Amino acid sequence: MDLAPCAADPARSRGRLHKEPSPSLRTEYQRDRDRIVHSAAFRRLEYKTQVFVNHEGDLFRTRLTHSLEVAQIARSVARTLRLNEDLCETISLAHDLGHTPFGHAGQDALNDCMKEFGGFEHNLQSLRVVDKLEDKYAAFRGLNLCFETREGILKHCSPKNAKLLGDVGRRFLDHKQPSLEAQVANVADEIAYNNHDIDDGLRAGLLTIDQLRSVPLFARHHDAACALYRDMSPKQERHETIRRIINALVGDLVDASRARLEAAHPVDIDAVRDQKAPLVGYSAEVQEDNRELKRFLRDNLYMHHQVYRVMTKARAVIRALFAALFSDPRLMPPEFYAESQRSEQSDGPAGRARAVADYIAGMTDRYAIDEHERLFDPRRLR
Repeated sequence: MDLAPCAADPARSRGRLHKEPSPSLRTEYQRDRDRIVHSAAFRRLEYKTQVFVNHEGDLFRTRLTHSLEVAQIARSVARTLRLNEDLCETISLAHDLGHTPFGHAGQDALNDCMKEFGGFEHNLQSLRVVDKLEDKYAAFRGLNLCFETREGILKHCSPKNAKLLGDVGRRFLDHKQPSLEAQVANVADEIAYNNHDIDDGLRAGLLTIDQLRSVPLFARHHDAACALYRDMSPKQERHETIRRIINALVGDLVDASRARLEAAHPVDIDAVRDQKAPLVGYSAEVQEDNRELKRFLRDNLYMHHQVYRVMTKARAVIRALFAALFSDPRLMPPEFYAESQRSEQSDGPAGRARAVADYIAGMTDRYAIDEHERLFDPRRLR
C-alpha cells in the first residue's frame, strides 16, 4: 500500500477502546469495515429514507445505497491522493448508521422531542451505535472500532457533547481537524447525495430538466452531453449529465486538495490534525457552483409540496411515537423497556428519554409506520 506520509496508517492507529489481538489476515481498518458491514444497523439502512419514504418506489436511493455510493467516490479520491482507501470506505459505510427513519425530517422531529434531554443528532447517534448499541460481542459493548474510524464518523459535535466523548471529541474543543480520510468521506457524502437527489427527483417527476438548467453546474454538463449525443432517451440524458457532474466535482476536489496538500506539506497525520482548516475541499469556483446546486435542491426538491407533505406526516409519526413510549416505556419491546429502566435509574428522565430515542432511531421507515399503527390503530391487536 503506497500511502502518502500524511495518510492514516493502520499499523500506527491510535487503537481501540478495548484492546484486542491484531488481525492476522486484515488491517485494522479492514476489520472495522467488516464489522460495520455485518452489523444490524448497517442492514437496517436498506429500509431507511434518503429523500423518498422507502415504500414509495423500489429504485429510489435509501441510506444503504447512498452509503455505498459515498464509499465508491471516497475510495476513488483516496486512491488518487494516496490516502488510505480502506479507512475512507469504512467511514463512508458507517456515517449514517445513526440516522432516524424518514431522513432529516425524522431527525428534526426526534431532536425536538429530545430538546429537554440533550437533543438528538445523527452523527452522535452513529457513534453511539458503534460504541454501545451494537451489542453482540461478549468482550465489549459496541463494535470496538479504531479511533480513526470513530473520529471520521463524528463529523460535527457541540463543545458540550464533545466534553463527554473523551479522546474522540477532543478535536472539537482544541479546534483541530480530522484525518484526511475523514475529510474525503465528508465531501464524498455531499457529492453523492446532491447528485443522486437530482437523479431521484427527475425520475419521480418532481424536477424537470428545464428547471435544473437554471443551475450553472447542471447546464454546463447537460450542454456537453447533448452536444455529444443528440438522440438520447430521457434516462440516458439524465445519466450522461449526472455522471459528468460527478466527474467534474471529483476532479476539482482532487486537484484543489492536492494543491493545498503541496502548500501545507503535512509530514504526518498529526500535522494534518494541526491545520487551521480542512485540506480536502473544492476550489472556490466549484464550491460556489455546489452551493447553488444545494440551494436549488432545497427550494425545489426538499420543499416540493409532495415531499413536504409526506415528511410532515413522518414528523407526526415520530412525535407521536416518542410521546407514547416516553410516557409508558412498557410499550417498547422487553429488551428496550429493560434498558429504559436501567438508564432511568442512572440518569433520571433523561436516561429514559435517551433509551426511547435509541429505539426510535433504530427503526426503519416501514417499522416506524407499523409501530405507529400498532400503538394507535384500535383495529391492530398486535
